[in-house]
Amino acid sequence: RPNMPLLRSSFSITLAVWKALFLREALGRLFSGRASWFWLLGEPVFHVAYLVFIFTGIRVTSVGGIDATIWIIVGMLAFFMFRRTGTQVMNGISANRALFAYRQVKPVDTVLVRGMLEGFLMTIISAILLAGAALLGHSVLPADPLAVIEAFFGLWLIGMGFGLVTSVASELVPELGRLIKLIMMPLYMLSGVIFPISSVPLPYRDWLLLNPVAHGLEAVRLGFAPYYHAVPGLSISYIYAFALVSVFLGLALHRRFALRLVTQ
Repeated sequence: RPNMPLLRSSFSITLAVWKALFLREALGRLFSGRASWFWLLGEPVFHVAYLVFIFTGIRVTSVGGIDATIWIIVGMLAFFMFRRTGTQVMNGISANRALFAYRQVKPVDTVLVRGMLEGFLMTIISAILLAGAALLGHSVLPADPLAVIEAFFGLWLIGMGFGLVTSVASELVPELGRLIKLIMMPLYMLSGVIFPISSVPLPYRDWLLLNPVAHGLEAVRLGFAPYYHAVPGLSISYIYAFALVSVFLGLALHRRFALRLVTQ
């Protein structure tokens, strides 16, 4: 009958919700404050410039057999892919709490969309930074583009899993949220962003390799230069196994505590 409303499937409703949330989050990330879009790019640029200045000052021109500048840029971008995705996803529930008044919007929708947006933004930022390095005379074309994509995607998945789990944990126990933020700084050091993991003596190196992010950074660098002296024990399988377990655990927690996350 022409006057009957059209019934939409659950899948089409979910897609519509994700599209609306994606646009809302994108506008918020790019235009919520003065020059918000600039700081998205400015933060990794400042980190890279600071480390390049230090390495230049101590006359380090290569690390593990590759150009020190490329080593820094690639490692920094890889870590930011994990960190930014993880922190944005973790804060997704608290930032969108007002939207839970709408029956169609679930807490898990907000965190998943945040993760997708962050992965998209980091891909664009990575392309811009590498293009800038190319203009400065550095060779930025990866020797194995598929290996680089595989490693970046694995780090994004780890960030998603980390964010899914911590978004629930920080809502149920607010003190955990502050503790998790404190962990990020030592993780920056322990993931091999500013020093090669291969230079760490045993058995401390094996302890550092329990961190899947360290594997991801080494895998990205190896994808850019096959002659890079990657750390022994590098495992792509470990990255994806850790990522998938954490993603499924995070989704299970969201399903188990869905009502409490809305009414918290």
